[in-house]
Amino acid sequence: MIIDKLENACFYYNLNAKIEKALRYLQDNDPSEFDNGKYEIDNDNIFVLIQDYDTKTEGKWEAHEKYIDIQYIIKGREKMGYVNIDELKPVTDYDKDKDILFLEGDGNFVIADEGYFVIFAPQDAHMPGIMIDAPEYVKKAVVKIKS
Repeated sequence: MIIDKLENACFYYNLNAKIEKALRYLQDNDPSEFDNGKYEIDNDNIFVLIQDYDTKTEGKWEAHEKYIDIQYIIKGREKMGYVNIDELKPVTDYDKDKDILFLEGDGNFVIADEGYFVIFAPQDAHMPGIMIDAPEYVKKAVVKIKS
């Protein structure tokens, strides 16, 4: 798991070419101007989902096998949980079509402010969309990168 401001994205370009392409896409475009929906960057290898919602009091641990997530906070802020999947217990079977596994257990939390991105690799279970003090409107870009 990595968390940083988008202005520092260049420090993570060397992780791999797809992550660099995804981060540059966020830097070179203005996701706040995008309507909710799916936008392809490189077919199903890299795409972005624009979404908005109000943060909530609790959530579910989730993990993905096929895609790395870059979650970029366009507006608002939220608490995000993270933990290695080996420290959690699956509560569902892995859904191959939706690339998602739900888990239970305890983890750590960070606050992602407006302008920050968080990278979750396949070994990183995460719990996004959690309120900090009270429910808050969040607009987010979730870039999915085939791992």
